[in-house]
Amino acid sequence: MEYNLRDIASVIRSKNSGPYELTFDIIFKEFDMYNQVKAANAINEPAFAQLYNIPQSDIIKLVYFDPAKAVKITIVRPIPSGALGETDVYGAQQHSPLLGYTIQI
Repeated sequence: MEYNLRDIASVIRSKNSGPYELTFDIIFKEFDMYNQVKAANAINEPAFAQLYNIPQSDIIKLVYFDPAKAVKITIVRPIPSGALGETDVYGAQQHSPLLGYTIQI
């Protein structure tokens, strides 16, 4: 079955994790759906790297965090926060590609 991430998650956000890293949080509405996504490994490093057009080596960590029914992904920031040419100092506008992400379970 195919699901759009924005339909099964209550929170999809991005934020700074220091000046050189971005963190993405996906918090699911229900434990059952979270467990299905986790069991299928539907959110994984190769897919995330492709979605964001980054090398997989730029993914610092992708963690399924059971107590919060969440997935947390931390990547290397393409441009450090506040650097010349950087347009999102807080990293709060980088989650939009995840809004259209579909999951196969």
